[in-house]
Amino acid sequence: MAETEHITVADTSSGPGGAEEPGQSVDVPVVELLTGRGFITGKSGSGKSNTASVVAEKLLDNGFGLLIVDIDGEYYGLKEEYEILHVGGDEECDIQVTEEHAGKIASLALEQNVPIILDVSSFLDESEAETLLTEVAKQLFAKAKKQKQPFLLLVEECHEWIPEKGGMGEVGKMLIKIGKRGRKHGLGIVGISQRPADVKKDYITQCDWLVWHRLTWNNDTKVVGRILDTNYADAVEDLNDGEAFMMTDWAESVRRVQFHRKQTFDAGATPGLDDFERPELKSVSDDLVSELETISEEKQATENRIKDLREELDKKNSRIAELETELQDARDLQRMAEQFTDALVGHVEGYNPGRTAQEEMRRHRERFVTNGDAPDARHDGDSDSKADENSDEGGEPADATSGGGFGDAFSAFAAGGAAMNGGSPDESDASANGSTTNGSGGDPDEALAAAIAAVEDDATEQNTSPDVDEVEPDDEANPVVTDIVADIDAMAEKTRRMLSYYRAQGPGTPLNAHFSAGGSGDRTSAYARNRTLRLRGLIEHVGRGKYDYRLRDLVDEESDARLDEDEREELASRIEREAVDGHSTSQ
Repeated sequence: MAETEHITVADTSSGPGGAEEPGQSVDVPVVELLTGRGFITGKSGSGKSNTASVVAEKLLDNGFGLLIVDIDGEYYGLKEEYEILHVGGDEECDIQVTEEHAGKIASLALEQNVPIILDVSSFLDESEAETLLTEVAKQLFAKAKKQKQPFLLLVEECHEWIPEKGGMGEVGKMLIKIGKRGRKHGLGIVGISQRPADVKKDYITQCDWLVWHRLTWNNDTKVVGRILDTNYADAVEDLNDGEAFMMTDWAESVRRVQFHRKQTFDAGATPGLDDFERPELKSVSDDLVSELETISEEKQATENRIKDLREELDKKNSRIAELETELQDARDLQRMAEQFTDALVGHVEGYNPGRTAQEEMRRHRERFVTNGDAPDARHDGDSDSKADENSDEGGEPADATSGGGFGDAFSAFAAGGAAMNGGSPDESDASANGSTTNGSGGDPDEALAAAIAAVEDDATEQNTSPDVDEVEPDDEANPVVTDIVADIDAMAEKTRRMLSYYRAQGPGTPLNAHFSAGGSGDRTSAYARNRTLRLRGLIEHVGRGKYDYRLRDLVDEESDARLDEDEREELASRIEREAVDGHSTSQ
């Protein structure tokens, strides 16, 4: 870094408020410039951006570090003469950056003394630009505390970040912080604006040096009058392009000066009718760009990894949904099989789900004795006698499939089941029924049809037989109630108490339900028991990790939605009386 103590940026000029001897050089102390607080203002076309560029060129000529926040994309012309890193949001920059690059940008600027143009003009989303600038300012302030190296942050259109009225965002707060506390760490700041009335006065009044180019709007000239003097407020309206009043802490009076013309390409000049020719711009070291590209590549790799993980998660979620559907289908098939079995058994004369097999056989014999028939009058052969003997001993019939009726139906169904499992009913079963499965070859569908036909024939025979008492249907033995009550009774005590908890408390978490049911609150045990209730359809997930009681919906579903509200309520209440109420969580 050069040992320059002053840089020359302008000459004194004549006119109202000017020096007695125009043409004298105006020198600025480098340390005050780099570490202090400055403000450059003037209406559009008055020369304020030229003044900022002249200051930047003089600092770059002497190897001093700076970072320019370019809001209009007008400073890239400095690359005509200087190796300066141009970063921003489009392909015109040396590299496109985001907030993830903020730390590296600050590190290059302060630690490696790389001059940088942070071009936020190309960000379509203003919030992205503000976030990037906020992070860069934070990183500069943090690193400056350790680096202790004179460095200048130059911010264009600062009224957008530190407004006089309205709320101030995080970036504005950070710039104010740099203005108040950056000097002790060697970090200076210069704000540039065409509307001084819109810039926060707390910033302007703390500045060490101020440059006032031509201003014509009444509110802006009033600011000049308050800070300089009313005489300057009138004279500032008549300043020429590039001419300004300069007020500094290191000079005794306000000077009227004419700033030098910038030497590099003026990218901020208003387009005219002349042909536009962009100069050849210097490129920066590939090493500098590669360091920032590494961050971009890491960010892209992270985003790709996140995308892959999301896709993998979606696949797993889909697979879980498929497995749950398959599990539900299996449960439905099991329930259908149980209902079919109940239907077959229900056609047997005098069958009652509440009676044991021994009671059924006793009623069967008593009915035949009352009618004057022998117990074995309807059957021939040793197999029937053996069944009666077993019945007398309190056991179940030895051959419930013999003698037609339900036996035929069961044999036909068993034959179909054996075929489905790749086997065949053994010969003794076939001979006991007196036939094979109607020539079906073990087809389960045909076996099922044969079983149903046998049941229907047997039911017809029994209903028309004068020897058999007519049995009245039992209204209480509703298969839906029986099925659900049986499933609940088969559950563990704590699981049933968890169901009672959901019924009494409404939506709750498995852990709370498990604890209330007398469990330890162990997560694995709680969710295992909760899963049993959910898969049976007794509870359902209602969001935010909570589950709720749904017995009435289950009754409606298993009744094929044929119940009206009163019927559904009556069945659900019956289930609750028989299976749920007896397991209160208060027990």
